[in-house]
Amino acid sequence: MMGYSQKTPNDPNKNSSKNDDSIAIKKQDTIKSDSNMVTKEYLEGNIRHKALDYVENDFINERVVLYNQAELFYKDIELKAGQIIIDYKTSLAFAKGIVDSLGNYTQKPQFKQGNQQSEQDSLIYNFRTEKALIYQSKTEQQGIIITGQLTKKENDSTYYVNRARFTTSQKDKPDYYIQTNNIKMVSNSKIVGGMSHLVIADVPTPLFLPFFYAPITKGRASGFLIPTWGQNNHQGYFLQNGGYYFAINDYLDLAVLGDIYTNGSWGLRTESNYSVRYKFTGNFSFRYENLINSQLGFPDYSKSTNFFVRWSHSQASQANPNSRFSASVNFGSSNFFKQSLNEMSSPFYLVNTFSSSVNYYKKFVGTPFNLNASVTHTQNTNTDRVDINLPSLQVNMDRIYPFAPKSGAKKNVIQNIGLTYNMNAQNRISTTGEELFSSNGMDNAQSGVQHNVSMGTNMKAFKYFTISPNMTYKDIWYFKTIEKNWDPSIEEVVTDTIQGFSTFREYSANVSASTTLYGMYNFKKGKLKAIRHTMRPSAALIYRPDFGFYWDEYQASLDPEDLKEYNKFQNGMFGGPSKGKLNSVGLSLNNSFEAKVMNKDSDDDDDDEKGQKIMLLNNLNFSTSYNMALDSLNWSPVRMTAGTVLFNNKLNINFNASMDPYAINANGSRINEYNISSGGSLLRLVNAGMSSNYSISSKEIGKNKTKQSDQKNKDQSDQSSTDAMFGKSITSKSRDLNSSKKDEVKVAKLYNTAMPWNLSFRYSLNYNNSRGDGQISTNSLQVTGDLEFSPKWHVGISSGYDFKDKGITYTQLRFERDLDSWHFSFNWVPFGDRATYYFFIGVKSSALSDLKYDKRNMPDKKLF
Repeated sequence: MMGYSQKTPNDPNKNSSKNDDSIAIKKQDTIKSDSNMVTKEYLEGNIRHKALDYVENDFINERVVLYNQAELFYKDIELKAGQIIIDYKTSLAFAKGIVDSLGNYTQKPQFKQGNQQSEQDSLIYNFRTEKALIYQSKTEQQGIIITGQLTKKENDSTYYVNRARFTTSQKDKPDYYIQTNNIKMVSNSKIVGGMSHLVIADVPTPLFLPFFYAPITKGRASGFLIPTWGQNNHQGYFLQNGGYYFAINDYLDLAVLGDIYTNGSWGLRTESNYSVRYKFTGNFSFRYENLINSQLGFPDYSKSTNFFVRWSHSQASQANPNSRFSASVNFGSSNFFKQSLNEMSSPFYLVNTFSSSVNYYKKFVGTPFNLNASVTHTQNTNTDRVDINLPSLQVNMDRIYPFAPKSGAKKNVIQNIGLTYNMNAQNRISTTGEELFSSNGMDNAQSGVQHNVSMGTNMKAFKYFTISPNMTYKDIWYFKTIEKNWDPSIEEVVTDTIQGFSTFREYSANVSASTTLYGMYNFKKGKLKAIRHTMRPSAALIYRPDFGFYWDEYQASLDPEDLKEYNKFQNGMFGGPSKGKLNSVGLSLNNSFEAKVMNKDSDDDDDDEKGQKIMLLNNLNFSTSYNMALDSLNWSPVRMTAGTVLFNNKLNINFNASMDPYAINANGSRINEYNISSGGSLLRLVNAGMSSNYSISSKEIGKNKTKQSDQKNKDQSDQSSTDAMFGKSITSKSRDLNSSKKDEVKVAKLYNTAMPWNLSFRYSLNYNNSRGDGQISTNSLQVTGDLEFSPKWHVGISSGYDFKDKGITYTQLRFERDLDSWHFSFNWVPFGDRATYYFFIGVKSSALSDLKYDKRNMPDKKLF
């Protein structure tokens, strides 16, 4: 008996070339269901379908055949394939591709449910149980590409895959894959498998795992952090940076990491990041290391404990325009970066000063006042000196004009008088790192309050001069002073600390005059059209009376006539009162030179407005002063600074010098005799310095580049070169890869490949002749550069040479290779106290970031 079938042909008169049909099925299920599933009497939605060539309806056998670009829609499910067969009796859909005229298998089924999508050779889907059998499937979960011979869809989120392979490589033939016989995949949650085998470039490796687990959750997820391993001669073998990451919530995370060494040393580190949009963001880290050098019983055995705290906090500008809170804390043991076994940051190792500040600023709306409260800290790692201001409070009053009219402009000198006020209160602790947390750490604390009031105005004189008179008043409060006396019993001077409130006051007045002069020299021929010289001379008369009445005398030896002066405020943080009258004239002269040059494509007769301004000398400044109240050595040294930029702003050169008009004696002390009178020059060179920076890259000298592109590339090159001048963190590249969210695959050009490069130089020279010895204190050249041999090969170096000590400075070599799905890096410090290397090769994707190999050779450090 033949069944009746109907084939719906393409209708060229329709707007679309696809056939569309929609069927609502409501009939009893006659197919035996899974025992664990609840039998559905009706389908829960309509089945809609269409195809490009034809839709064949077999009403007797209750089947529909869709051919060529077939599409099926049911609830949140979309199925596209070359051919789809719908069997309404069994509630099954069969999907497969079609073979084209060239024999290629095309239009493979693509199955999508919600945000889950996969591609396969063929599949069978049950509308009632919503289960499916999928053959040769391929899907992607959070960057992991999963393929399998046979996949069973259990529900909308759970899949079982047989003969599974997963990788992060986007290639048709992946760079690597992990093969597992059976896995369970829960969408946006995890992948769990049994015995797993790593295959690289279709070559099996001897690397097996008894099980496999990979989280594929969206966003952050808690989990273990795999440690790295290594060995050094003093601590033995070690595991570093292993621990656990806590994704606490959307605003806060925490990583707890640890290090362990076979000789008993250990370390602990916590790192946390927090952020609230439109309010604030920050990060915090704490590091503690208990270090043991060598083994008990050996002569070089020693112990040491170090810690370091970093905290950075910034407030969003939208949070509160009238108040701000910020923090930048770098505080810890002075020897942390010298002794640490897990801190490979070269810039932190080479620097010898750390500073911290925690600030709160408040603007009082409607008033001229604002408040700034802070806690600051400076630490010298060479001397172990620690200075802490705990706290520091400042109240400032913006300039007010008490005699100005309520409306309109200020028209005369009186109306232009401005008044400012500043109050600075501090509590300062100066101690060493060892005594900071001891019972004696607070004994040397000093407290004080300084009030400053300033009043001034300005006026024009003779049309071209600006006259600015000013008066200042200073009132300083101390809560602790000193008293010096001669103790005959021990025959020495005794300094006693006197607790109690005490104060002193100072005031001064000054008037300054300044103007601006312009000189122009024009050229009639050539591209150089003119040179302009700008001079800004200024003179200031400063008067301050003698406050010697605050000073006392004490007997300094057994001789009662041996008296010396002191003031009881001299150990205060704001200093003590001045002794001796000041009546001096300050002189300064600032110069700048610039030229106007015609463009290369311009004629000599072109309009002058088409010329280009070029700065020849940014500044050439001189300053000195003459104190009329002194009976000798009235002139102060002449200070000179100069700076310019050359070669299209690529080379920066700065000079500074100090020159003294007075001669020195055999002991190197200044005497009241002009240097020229003793047979020398007019000015004696006391010290001088020169520094220069030069940066260049292939992008800057390349042809056919726009100015905007050049400037952007220059800024990036300058920034990277500055950061790398003293070397980069030896593990920085692998950390960047682990934090990346998306892999970038670069395609290398096989022919005419450009080789981008950048190079930066920094030269410094300092000369000291303060005592007539004429010595060069520093003379060094530093260089850093990077070169891309190909789009995937990078080589970098940071080094330098000390011409004074005749030796190579800190040197670091960097090698990086982009292996598409993998990344390789090798950082090497070949010699010196920090001689070490770090080798890393691993998968770039963060989902499989633990698939890596890294080896670190720690420098052999001695704690003492």
